[in-house]
Amino acid sequence: MTQATAVGSMPGSDQAAFDEAVRVVLGSLPDVPHLPEVPGRGAPAGMLGRGLAVMAALGADLQPAGWRLTDAPGIDHRRARSLLAQDLDGLEEQAQDYAGTFKIQVAGPWTLAATVEKPRGDKLLSDVGARRELAQALAEGLRDHVRDVRRRLPGVDRLVVQVDEPMLAAVLEAAVPTASGFGRHRAVHPPEASQHLEWVLGAITEEGAEPWVHACAPSTPWGLVRGAGARGLSVDLDQLGARDHDQLGEALEAGETVVLGVVATLDPDPEPTDTQVVERVLRWLDMLGLDPATIGDRLLVSPTCGLAGASEPWTRRALQLVTSSAGHLT
Repeated sequence: MTQATAVGSMPGSDQAAFDEAVRVVLGSLPDVPHLPEVPGRGAPAGMLGRGLAVMAALGADLQPAGWRLTDAPGIDHRRARSLLAQDLDGLEEQAQDYAGTFKIQVAGPWTLAATVEKPRGDKLLSDVGARRELAQALAEGLRDHVRDVRRRLPGVDRLVVQVDEPMLAAVLEAAVPTASGFGRHRAVHPPEASQHLEWVLGAITEEGAEPWVHACAPSTPWGLVRGAGARGLSVDLDQLGARDHDQLGEALEAGETVVLGVVATLDPDPEPTDTQVVERVLRWLDMLGLDPATIGDRLLVSPTCGLAGASEPWTRRALQLVTSSAGHLT
């Protein structure tokens, strides 16, 4: 049966909002609930801060220009780690009786390399050795993170780790600006891009979890992502080109998972109905020559990206929409 999930982020600006987000996710997404991210609490709670929090081997601090690696964890890095531990405590308390599939998210190695700076400035992307060290530190940190989540949620029999790579296409296309803003970092060649992803996705797999990759940017190289070891692809349907559709169809036929983002992340006007969402998914499957009855739970529907910028009413409605639509597609 077709299932439903969400990308990760939720609205709110304090710990009470996180606790409420956990309740909403557990209540609205029975198929594949996830650890909510509430970036409105500040940079340490955002995608980058959470990714850095997972890496025990590297120190970082928050500068006016953004995150920067340092010799030792700064106050904001320590805050990011503290928030992650606090969130996991809150999740453990609310989900202690949960059994089934569960998803967690982390920023990917190329998105971190394209946004985090070296100690003396400019992005890690500019230094071959630094970006290698980052990817390896992320892989090792994820091993501990996966073990921790498993310990806290013993009823979870399928743990999914979604690696967020919104910057991957820009990294490969030499579209990441330099510190001055006047230039662009050199393109990373596909073999290196694949290798760094392999380290991270391989670590997830070796710990018995299932690696997915999410990107809502156009021109994401889904073939490269699959080749690096991703077993699930999470996409924004609006951003797909002809080649992307073919790659996703091949993934489904190969028994891999596709998460199809079909519900808006910001409050739409008018709101779509269940029927409209279902018809859109069916048109996509028909274009690929696929039958939802034969695909089963390899296809999931979700919002197109995170919901941090949405209103609370639309957040709840969006999760209801993907769940009810998945039910109609079964």
